[in-house]
Amino acid sequence: MTKTADILVIIVSYNFERWMEKCLGSLQQSAMPVDVVVIDNASQDNTTHRIRNEYPWVHLIANNENLGFGQANNLGLSIAIRQAYKAVFLLNQDAWIEADVIKLLHQVSEANPTYGILSPKHMTGKGDKLDPGFAHYINQSALSATDNTPIATPFINAAIWYIPTVVLKEVGGFSPLFYHYGEDKDYVNRMTHHGYQVGFVPTLQGFHDREYRPVTHEKFLHTEYVYLLSEYANPHRSAWMGFAYSVLASIKKSCLSLCRGKFADALAYLKISLRLLCKSREVLRVRKQINTKQPNFLAS
Repeated sequence: MTKTADILVIIVSYNFERWMEKCLGSLQQSAMPVDVVVIDNASQDNTTHRIRNEYPWVHLIANNENLGFGQANNLGLSIAIRQAYKAVFLLNQDAWIEADVIKLLHQVSEANPTYGILSPKHMTGKGDKLDPGFAHYINQSALSATDNTPIATPFINAAIWYIPTVVLKEVGGFSPLFYHYGEDKDYVNRMTHHGYQVGFVPTLQGFHDREYRPVTHEKFLHTEYVYLLSEYANPHRSAWMGFAYSVLASIKKSCLSLCRGKFADALAYLKISLRLLCKSREVLRVRKQINTKQPNFLAS
C-alpha cells in the first residue's frame, strides 16, 4: 500500500457490512488524515466486494481463511513498521469515533510518551451510556475531567487503541498463543512489563456497538481457559508462578467442583489443565521471546 499519512488505521473484519458505513464513514471525517487498511478474515457476506467498489481509498487485504483477531492485526502492524508510520489506530469493525479523536490522541501521545496505549472513552453504539466492558476497568470519577490529560487504567479492550510505532518496535504484535479473546489482555501485560502505561482521554468519545448476550456455560469455560492461559504467559510472573496461576489453579478448580458435586465442571477444569499443559512448550518459548524488546511476532 502507498503511505500518504502518519497514522495507519487497522480494522480486522468479518462480515463487516452491518457497521461499514458508520465505521469507515467516521474515518473519512477524521480531523487528522489517516491511511486505512481493512484485513478481512474470509467474510461470508459482501464485505470485500463493497470495500473494493464503495471505498477505493481503503487498502484491503482479503485473507482466504480466518486468522483470528490478533494474527490479522499483526499483518497491519507489520505494515506500520515497514512503512515508518508514526502510530497505529486499532479500530474494531463494530466501532466508530468522533472526528477529533485521532488528532487529539496523537497530540496527547506525543506529550505523554509513557503511554503505550491510549483510547477515548468507550460508549455503547447508541451513545447513551458507557460501554459495560470499558466501565468495568476505569475509574469513573475521572470522567468529569475537562482537559486532555490521560487517565491511567489497568486495562482497556482493544476495540479502540492508539499505539505509537516505537511501542510496536519494543513490544511487537499480538501473541500467537491466542486465537480469539485474550490477545488484548496478554498485550497489555507485555506492554506494561516493558514500562508503558494504558490510559484513556475522558474528553474524547468512541462508540462500540457490541451486543450483550447471556453468557453460556460453554463460553464461560472458554473465558476461564483464555484467562488462565494469559496468566501462564504473564511476564509479570516467573514461569513457575505462571504455572501455579494457570495449570495448578485449574486443577484446584477441578477439585473444588468435584467436592461440590459439580462433576461436569470438575471434568471441564481438568480438561483445561491438560490443554494448558499441552501448551507449556509454546508458552515457555513465547515467554523467553517477549522478554527482549523487539517487534515480536511481526514480519520484517
